Amino acid sequence: MSASDDQEYSIYDEVEIEDMTYDAALQSYSYPCPCGDRFEIALADLQDGQDIAVCPSCSLMVRVIFEVDNLPKAPDAAAAPIAVSA
Repeated sequence: MSASDDQEYSIYDEVEIEDMTYDAALQSYSYPCPCGDRFEIALADLQDGQDIAVCPSCSLMVRVIFEVDNLPKAPDAAAAPIAVSA
């Protein structure tokens, strides 16, 4: 994302990923929003290079500061056991 992209978004703040909460079950990061809800961004979005976390309750957005190489690895769906019942 370039500096010109900032003109398309109203970025409230920049947040280091280390300050965010990671939910392994949801595969997403969150951070408290001033409105009382939470900014959210999916791990897959971060791995795809997206860096804007959005609050679902208001119009605020934050830029997430992170290194792709430091993100948790996504679970390998092919390696996960699959329960099958007859």
